[in-house]
Amino acid sequence: RTHTISTAVLFFIHMATTMTIKVGSRKSQLAMRQTEMVLGMLQAQFPTTKFEVASLETVGDKVLDRPLQQVGGKSLFTKELEEELASGAVRMVVHSLKDLPTTLPPGMAIGAMCKREDPRDAVIFHPRFVAGTKLADLPAGSTVGTSSLRRSAQLKALYPQLVFESVRGNLNTRLSKLENSTEDGGEGHRFSALVLAAAGVIRLGWSAKIGELLDPNTCLYAVGQGSIAVECLASDAEMLQMLASICDRDTLLCCSAERAFMRTLEGGCSVPLGVRTQLSANEAGTGAASLELCGSVTSLDGTVTIKDKVAQSVATVKDAELVGVELANLLKAKGAQELLQAIRAPETLLPRPS
Repeated sequence: RTHTISTAVLFFIHMATTMTIKVGSRKSQLAMRQTEMVLGMLQAQFPTTKFEVASLETVGDKVLDRPLQQVGGKSLFTKELEEELASGAVRMVVHSLKDLPTTLPPGMAIGAMCKREDPRDAVIFHPRFVAGTKLADLPAGSTVGTSSLRRSAQLKALYPQLVFESVRGNLNTRLSKLENSTEDGGEGHRFSALVLAAAGVIRLGWSAKIGELLDPNTCLYAVGQGSIAVECLASDAEMLQMLASICDRDTLLCCSAERAFMRTLEGGCSVPLGVRTQLSANEAGTGAASLELCGSVTSLDGTVTIKDKVAQSVATVKDAELVGVELANLLKAKGAQELLQAIRAPETLLPRPS
């Protein structure tokens, strides 16, 4: 016990000395904003430490002429950052947790999952629509843009009268495509609305643009959506201890369950897999909480959905991961594995991107 306390004290004494830590980030406005948020939390804990941001573009940032599932790979927004981390060029990298594969490269670790923003999906409508418009109000045949197979698959089931089309690019680019759309425009220029993660819109201060927040009971959100993850080397004890100070326990439990669910199903951004997670208040005197995880897999055309939920008492990350594994196995027993195999077939693709 004495040794543990003295180690912690020595760590904070060491961090109180002036030192500079390099941090990796993508270049987009949202990525830089999220990195600023992380550094703000760290600066509050370690006021004498200096942080320098090294920004770069990933494959996912550069290849914008086709849907993500056609680009290939599971590290489209993270690989280049992890290469910088492995080389020692940076000591930590900041990600949107939903972009981070559920199996990390050898030697990498998630040092922190920061407190989750609203995980729901949001709808932003073209300016020609009046305030209060919902997806259900759009005229039949209206085109809705999204970069997500998960969103388009679920929404096709809810709104079969609408057309869902792939739209890529950072948040600014997608909003520009929406605002410059016309009713009689060509492909990629006739969007009536966009569906995207609410968290990014909120973090950029654009909440007023949101016209509708989708019910997570009917449009399940992406694994990890709304949380920021900070990755470092698994061997870097100093960074792991530093990042532990900004890790949010509730987010860690919920997102660990979600990531175990996806990992067991071998899912990723190329499959329409959704989740909804609820964590109760801590159970008195036990340090545990009740975690309910709902998950689904939906066919690309929205006609088939396999869905179930599991609720268990959890106190540790391992407990939470077991909830995710149990739910994945329930869905497998209902045919999710076969549905996923059909979805991954080369001929099952989104419409041509804008």
